Amino acid sequence: MRGLYIVTPDWDDTRKLLDVTEAALKGGAALVQYRHKTADAAQRREQAGALLALCRRYGKPLIINDHVALAIELDADGIHVGGTDSAVAEVRAAVGPDRIVGASCYGSIELAHDAAGAGASYIAFGGFYPSRVKKYEVTTSPDIIVQAGREIDLPNVVIGGMTVENSAPLVARGADMVAVISSVYLAPDPEAATREFADLFMQ
Repeated sequence: MRGLYIVTPDWDDTRKLLDVTEAALKGGAALVQYRHKTADAAQRREQAGALLALCRRYGKPLIINDHVALAIELDADGIHVGGTDSAVAEVRAAVGPDRIVGASCYGSIELAHDAAGAGASYIAFGGFYPSRVKKYEVTTSPDIIVQAGREIDLPNVVIGGMTVENSAPLVARGADMVAVISSVYLAPDPEAATREFADLFMQ
């Protein structure tokens, strides 16, 4: 797992969501996470199913945020959950050994170790910078990337206010993936924005 990890915004307009996601896939996005915190069950199923079909066309994984039953129902590629070991272990047991299970570990190397021990496929750290979408304290030190790379044999993802400029030093420290919402979905040219991020991993 390496490259740009795009996370969907809370958009009700499914056509717009698909169009921008496809532009990002054309630009080189490596992985898509469907995250819509305000959608009802029917809308989540519709949007996630449409995104899964799109990701299948481009040969890229679709991860569902939080909703394990939906991920299993649609046969999505994985699920992303909070970083507590019990949640990760429960999700891994529910989805089996082959699906991707991602865990938010915030700024905690201890949570990352717990998630790894519970069966996570990757660990996600953040926020590193102020985010336009997700509201959390900006307390994560870039040094955690180096520590995680040394201690935990899993890909790591960085998230929180990511731009091409401010994510470059995190990639240089060893971040395997950069997760973004606004920097792609609100960009004037999402395909070009994605390509700039993807280029960070070519250097």
